[in-house]
Amino acid sequence: MIILACSDITMSFGTDKILENITFNLQTEDKTGLIGVNGAGKSTLFRIINGSIQPDSGNIFISRGQKLGFLDQNSGLDTSNTIWNEMLSTFAHLIKMEERLKNLEMLISMEKDIDTLDSCMKEYDKLREKYSREGGYEYNSRVRGVLRGLGFDDNQFQLGIHTLSGGQKTRLALAKLLLEEPDILMLDEPTNHLDINALEWLEGFLKDYKKGVFIISHDRYFLDAVTNKTIELENCFCKTYTGNYSEYVRQKAVDSEIRQKHFDLQQKEIARMEAFIEQQRRWNREKNIVAAESRQKAIDRIVKLDAPKKLPDKIKIKFKSSMTSGNDVLSAEALSKEFPGKPLFENISFELKRNEKVFLLGPNGCGKSTLLKILAGRLPQTSGTFEYGHKIILGYYDQELQDLDENKTVLEEVWNSDEKLTHTQMRNALAQFLFTGEDVYKPVRILSGGEKSRTALARLMLSGSNFLLLDEPTNHLDINSREALEEALVSFDGTILAVSHDRYFIRKLATRIIEMSGNSLKDYKGDYTYYLEHGKKPETPLDESPEAFISDSKLERLESKEERSRRRRLERLLTQNEDEISRTEERLTDIESKMSGEETQSDHVALTALLDEQTHLKSRLEELYHEWELYSDEMQERVPMIVPTVKQGN
Repeated sequence: MIILACSDITMSFGTDKILENITFNLQTEDKTGLIGVNGAGKSTLFRIINGSIQPDSGNIFISRGQKLGFLDQNSGLDTSNTIWNEMLSTFAHLIKMEERLKNLEMLISMEKDIDTLDSCMKEYDKLREKYSREGGYEYNSRVRGVLRGLGFDDNQFQLGIHTLSGGQKTRLALAKLLLEEPDILMLDEPTNHLDINALEWLEGFLKDYKKGVFIISHDRYFLDAVTNKTIELENCFCKTYTGNYSEYVRQKAVDSEIRQKHFDLQQKEIARMEAFIEQQRRWNREKNIVAAESRQKAIDRIVKLDAPKKLPDKIKIKFKSSMTSGNDVLSAEALSKEFPGKPLFENISFELKRNEKVFLLGPNGCGKSTLLKILAGRLPQTSGTFEYGHKIILGYYDQELQDLDENKTVLEEVWNSDEKLTHTQMRNALAQFLFTGEDVYKPVRILSGGEKSRTALARLMLSGSNFLLLDEPTNHLDINSREALEEALVSFDGTILAVSHDRYFIRKLATRIIEMSGNSLKDYKGDYTYYLEHGKKPETPLDESPEAFISDSKLERLESKEERSRRRRLERLLTQNEDEISRTEERLTDIESKMSGEETQSDHVALTALLDEQTHLKSRLEELYHEWELYSDEMQERVPMIVPTVKQGN
């Protein structure tokens, strides 16, 4: 069934046409990716669909009764609320039902008039059935699950939203939208501000989502995992492809080759016919003129194919170090960082060698970006030391782009990286990053996020660095620019230490993974596939001395023994919990049966006693479900296993 259809949508801003005759439809349960370069009109199309702006022409059809849910890059949260209460506001109708059910229970326990009591009982049964059907017994668990999945700890649930960072507010807005479960879920760059664990959770959630999903994203790994349809916006027009991002790339390459081949063949045939006409006209006899006119009519009847449209320009990057470094690039020893009242990490030690491409992974907040700032000299460490090797020329890319001077023009900002270049050479270099004409004189402060990223990359390219510290370099870049950056870094003749949550980018480049977790590092001497296949266990300890190895082995045996003991205790508690849940549910079923009997309904004392017991058991059942979740989560953290499914009862 079609749930959303766009027909001939056209949109212009002044003299700039953004969208032209955009036509497509989405079916129930389609997971659709909307892709295109920065400025192609993706967010504009989303705002047209959700009614924020009106197109110049065209129509939007949304199937009757379908609820649209839209996440843009502004949160729309009530900042006076706590995280937990803001999420609960999604279930206001269930909370209202709860309050009515409690009032009815009180009325039933006190009412003496049989007719009124019967009326209350009927309303109670009907409302309780609706409450259960709409998820009244599960919504607290759902809220906890979504918040945890998107990276919020239980101890953050009571924080005020006004205390959160911009990235946390974006994640919270996403959590709220997921809990609302709209029929068409529209997400504009939902992977921004998510670490890899949260990305993987979101992928699983969206793959299992039983309704329509429409996503704008430049995250190719994410698109591959979630989508089954791809719509590309290019040169104001759109084209729909069946399949995920990788399938779209394959189909587009084939289609482009076929279109070019058909166009070339037609042009060749027309040229041949025109040459024949010219020859016949030169001969200028009557039969030649007739032949020429006949062939001209044949040309006029041909339906001319349009020349394949020029693809959007791509940035052109080539990183080249100005000198070769020594083999030892970086040695960090027992680094730690503490902010007032908040230790971030401690005892971080590792070494880097020439030509390694190393990625720092770990959850948000573990200190990856801070570590890069320390190594780049932007922040002091609390303790520990680090030392660079021989002939190191350091280049640093800051994800927050704070190194850019907002008051300078693009030309001035990039020229600072190599003042030996002539004006013409600098203009040519900026043209490689799509800054042409008057664009080079734009002040940095008015640039978009993507333009600022390209400015920073241009400056980095011209620096001649042989050791690059890169903090989320693909942020703000469209897919074309990400691919260009990847190719440049693959062929880079220096060393890289990078932080990124772009798994496609990591998979393409990484030769080694270092995972930060708590106050420890795990070193994976291999690429991203190796990291995934080895269960997130380091191939070798970072400290490879024999003494450290023996100490670690002893510690591992002790921890293993203690872990088995903890697991047995958790298994015992989980079994006891499940048994009590089963008994409680059976007793609630028995109470419901008794309450519906004619004998009980005429016995006010017995009915009141049953209602009191039912209220107590429901409260206890909610506690048991919560305990079961805690035990299950702890079991899964300690050892991968399948936790028995608990039947959700009334």
